[in-house]
Amino acid sequence: MKTPKLLPAVIACMLAISAGAAMAAPQNEPIQPIKAAKPKDPALVELGKKLYFDPRLSKSGFISCNSCHNLSMGGTDNLKTSIGHNWQEGPINSPTVLNSSMNVAQFWDGRAADLKAQAGGPIANPGEMASSHVVAVEVLQSIPGYVADFRKVFGTDKVDIDKVTRAIAAFEETLVTPNSRFDRWLAGDKKALSANELAGYKLFKESGCVACHNGPAVGGNSFQKMGVVEPYKTDNPAEGRYAVTGKDADRFNFKVPTLRNVEMTYPYFHDGSAKTLKEAVDTMGRLQLGKSFSADENDKIVAFLKTLTGDQPNFRMPLLPPSVDATPRPQPFGKQTRAD
Repeated sequence: MKTPKLLPAVIACMLAISAGAAMAAPQNEPIQPIKAAKPKDPALVELGKKLYFDPRLSKSGFISCNSCHNLSMGGTDNLKTSIGHNWQEGPINSPTVLNSSMNVAQFWDGRAADLKAQAGGPIANPGEMASSHVVAVEVLQSIPGYVADFRKVFGTDKVDIDKVTRAIAAFEETLVTPNSRFDRWLAGDKKALSANELAGYKLFKESGCVACHNGPAVGGNSFQKMGVVEPYKTDNPAEGRYAVTGKDADRFNFKVPTLRNVEMTYPYFHDGSAKTLKEAVDTMGRLQLGKSFSADENDKIVAFLKTLTGDQPNFRMPLLPPSVDATPRPQPFGKQTRAD
């Protein structure tokens, strides 16, 4: 019996359709993959990168944006609360800067509408970089290399805080982490996750975690009360969204953190009280969902969460332009030393 001439083509077509179906993304998942960044203005991003790493924006000449949002450490400092000028311990845990462009607002209480608004805050905060916008601009304006950069990007030699924060925000918008193993699973790679990790994702969904932790950033897109089923006990004085709105309904409402790269961003919560992912999952289960996860369930959820670590930002470190004689000099920390 002769094989019909069209049969090989039909078989090839069927195999192609089958392969396509296998690679199709799962439908109706509460989490979506992160897309790679596509900078619109590379020169603006490069300027923002320099400013992000430049400690001369601080009073001491010691603290940069990267000090609290270290891009080698998941965009955080891995401290319970950050250390600022003169070794002051900050009032709150530093959230990751990675994927922060996807947040509904910036800071735990959402007091900054976007990354540009956020970028100017730490510079003038006496407990953080402890400078002022006027002094920071004076420093940058005195450095010929920066003046040339601002001229290239903005078409003017004049440096101002608006341009500074625009540039930093443009750089931060590139700090996305695509291509996690979970993203590859979403794209159809069935071998990207183990059975244990898939079981953790199933628990994550069925337990209700996705009510708050959803979307491409797996969070960051809403404010929620800390302690829904049980009150959250903490010595931290932060009152969340209430500090911004003054509404009682917003008391202890905090921005839901992204779970992207969460294995790198310890300790957890606004007060940094949870040292490990296991502890964080246990606390969230009890306080937010009224559920006590077994040790096995906790392990499975933690295994899933670790699949959310994506490709970390990878770039050439900037070469900062040197100060000149006219550049205002830093005021180093006083004799106060950090307490043990």
